Amino acid sequence: MTWRLISHAATHPGAVRPRNEDALLDRPDIGLWAVADGAGGHGAGDVASAAIIAALETIAPGLSAAELLAQVRIKLDGVHQGLQEEAARRGPGRILASTVVVMLARGEHFAMLWAGDSRGYLMRNGMLTRVTRDHSLVQELVDQGTLREDEAESHPQANVITRAVGAQGELELDKVSGRIAEGDRYLLCTDGLFKTISEVEIGAMIANGSDAAAIVTEAVGRGARDNVSAIAVNCEG
Repeated sequence: MTWRLISHAATHPGAVRPRNEDALLDRPDIGLWAVADGAGGHGAGDVASAAIIAALETIAPGLSAAELLAQVRIKLDGVHQGLQEEAARRGPGRILASTVVVMLARGEHFAMLWAGDSRGYLMRNGMLTRVTRDHSLVQELVDQGTLREDEAESHPQANVITRAVGAQGELELDKVSGRIAEGDRYLLCTDGLFKTISEVEIGAMIANGSDAAAIVTEAVGRGARDNVSAIAVNCEG
């Protein structure tokens, strides 16, 4: 069965920062969505996130699921190398990097790929599940048992990511795939959202039918200290 996927996207600089270093891709026509968050503190984060989205935008329609997945990986690898080269041109120690979370949907299946701490969620049967797992220092501490999950967002090093497109070394993407079910609601977002609104509250907003714009607006209204971006993808029969 082929599901009908309805998506809506929104992004905002937030309540504090003057510049938005997030970027979004909303391509329901080919079943492809992405959220990228330029790595803060490295400078030119908006260049990195925009490069990711620009590359994914060039993926042609009409591809099979396997071809689409392959193209996403090829494009992200190309951006990774390009950002490393541009950083080297700008001088020693420079880094141009961005997180990314990508969702692909085709037929009865979906997949998410990511690097960094931008997240993908799934609401099914009224329950919100985090599909992705952050590539961050605090997530490693949680995994080691030295930090509780509820302490992670307020940790002094909560912004330290361990993987990103453009970071040193090879690009490592994690991937999770699964079957789509009628009524599924997917959410891709940057950390500016979940560091402002708890997962419980995000789940409640999705359950109540809030679209991406409403969720982003709520975060900004609560004084989001970072850029806030979200893409919501709803599955209908």
